[in-house]
Amino acid sequence: MLPPKLSLRIIVDAIEYCTRDVPRWNTISISGYHILEAGATAVQELAFTLANGIANVEVATERGLNVDDFAPRVSFFFDSHVDFFEEIAKFRAARRMWAKIMRERFMAKNPRSWMLRFHTQTAGCSLTAQQPYNNIIGTAYEAFAAMLGGTQSLHTNSLDETYAIPTEEAATIGLRTQQILAEETGVVNTIDPLAGSYFVEALRRRIEGEAWEYIRKIDEMGGTIAAIERAYP
Repeated sequence: MLPPKLSLRIIVDAIEYCTRDVPRWNTISISGYHILEAGATAVQELAFTLANGIANVEVATERGLNVDDFAPRVSFFFDSHVDFFEEIAKFRAARRMWAKIMRERFMAKNPRSWMLRFHTQTAGCSLTAQQPYNNIIGTAYEAFAAMLGGTQSLHTNSLDETYAIPTEEAATIGLRTQQILAEETGVVNTIDPLAGSYFVEALRRRIEGEAWEYIRKIDEMGGTIAAIERAYP
C-alpha cells in the first residue's frame, strides 16, 4: 500500500493523462462506501468523502490543470444504509455541498463541474447471515433511499452476500428489486419526489452543518493528507 502523497500523485497522473488524451473518460470515482462500512456515521462518510474530493481537485489544479477541464468527469461512490431518511438527507447534502465547494472554493464556471454525479451500493454491513431473506427488504429500502437522494447508478446487494458468493437466483432478486423500484413504484415520474418536505430538509441541514464542521477541522490540520497522516479519519 502506498502512502497518501504517492497515491494522490498517481491519481493526479491519471487525471492529467485522461484530461489531455482521453477527454471523455470518467477519470476517477471517489469512494466513501468503505468509510461507512468500516463504522463511520453517515455524516463522517459524507465529510471524509468530500474532503478526499477536495484533495484530488487541489492537487490537480496545483499541477496546472484547469478545474473545468477535468471536474465534469469526477464522480463519487456512496454507501446507502438502512436509516431511510438519514440516507436521503445525506445524498441531498452531498450534492449541495459539492456544488458549493466547486463554485466557491475552486471557482469552477462550468455547471457540469458543480454536479455531484454518484453511484450507490446498498450496505453490506447491514446484511444478516442469520435471517438472510430479511436482506431483500432492507436492501430495497436502501436502494429506494438512494433513488430519492438522486443517485445516477445503483448496486443492490444479494441476499446471500454476507456468507457466500451470490447465487444466480439471489443476484436476480437484487436486479428485480431495482427494476420494481424504477418501473413500478412511480418514483421516476417526478424529478424530486421529496421536494418541500420539512423533515427531509431539516435533516439535510443538520447533516450538512455537521459535515462542514469535519471539513473545517481537516482544513485546519492542513488538508486531507495531513489529516490521514495524523490518523484523524
